[in-house]
Amino acid sequence: MLAFSKISYPYKFLLIFLVSNIINSQNYYLYVASESDDTVSLLKFDGKYIEEKERISVGIYPTEIEGPHGITIDPNGKYWYLTLAHGNPYGKLLKYSTQTNEVIDETTLGLFPASMQISKVTGFLYCVNFNLHGNMKPSTVSVVDAETMTEITQIKTGSMPHGSRVSNDGLKQYSVAMMSGELFEIDALSLNVSRKLSLDNHSKMDHSKMDHSKMDHSKMDHSKMDHDKINISKMVHSEIKPTWVIPHPKENFLYIAGNGSDEIIEVDIDKWKISKRIKAEKGPYNVEISPDGKYMLATLKSSGYTAIWNLKNGSLINKIKNSTSVPHGIAISADSKFAFVSVEGIGGEPGIVDVIDLNKKTLVDNVKIGKQAGGIAFWKKEP
Repeated sequence: MLAFSKISYPYKFLLIFLVSNIINSQNYYLYVASESDDTVSLLKFDGKYIEEKERISVGIYPTEIEGPHGITIDPNGKYWYLTLAHGNPYGKLLKYSTQTNEVIDETTLGLFPASMQISKVTGFLYCVNFNLHGNMKPSTVSVVDAETMTEITQIKTGSMPHGSRVSNDGLKQYSVAMMSGELFEIDALSLNVSRKLSLDNHSKMDHSKMDHSKMDHSKMDHSKMDHDKINISKMVHSEIKPTWVIPHPKENFLYIAGNGSDEIIEVDIDKWKISKRIKAEKGPYNVEISPDGKYMLATLKSSGYTAIWNLKNGSLINKIKNSTSVPHGIAISADSKFAFVSVEGIGGEPGIVDVIDLNKKTLVDNVKIGKQAGGIAFWKKEP
């Protein structure tokens, strides 16, 4: 083999250039669901440009829009899973191969199944049944054996649950209830609700205006109150309207989108209490944290921006105007270099996926896909 030192300068420079480009060349792949088109797009980003490699038609009934909403990929990257929100009356979960993008199996879930994730420990998929069109009463989390596509159980939580995410150790599942304003923790092994937390800011309640002297407690027959049948979730309409929850990848904190209160809520998992409320612009919807733990991103659905915070000091770094209206979901590459944001659009507009460079904190490219781009999941990075 010719020694590197003996190669003449022009060829040495060319060799360095070629090797550098090979090393730095990375391709990123992700899946995005388009809810109003019944399609899922496989996208490829080469570090500069993003393109649609394949558009997959999904659904059971060709004449109906079934609303592909949530999408996730198993920890091994072999399968992707999709919820069809609309059904007769229940929605479905579909399992696809990442090699062929063909459907392998399906199962029926609850009313309007939405976001989901798989535990790397149990292998179970935990999907919230958002119950968008049902009565405002507690809904459930469906637990599915992802290998056999069998629904094992449904666990009752709060009204309109959303944002199903599993802890990094795979032992806990977290979701928020949009209408009842609660955070729920499910033990992934026992399949029971282990803890719940009200997210409403009770310090804003002005108790001084309550005239307790007019309350005649003597006339209340507490013996006739069946406390087991009192459902607090039916009685509460939260001002917080939480829509998403994400665990920190390295620390014991959760971050929650307060869609109604225009804030990001930090919860200390160990103390099980709210540790911080971070002011955001109108309508934060989805929240994600870079795998290295440095950045937190939130889609500001009402204002059409995506915001980036430095998690170390809590400062807002930048607000990036999205390519069209109604930003929805966020997926971040495994190396924490890029964020991919699904943007719904309005009316007959196509959906768009924006690419944000997390080093430069700027939007670098975008691609048009099907209408109402929503659920989004990062698949893999490869040379």
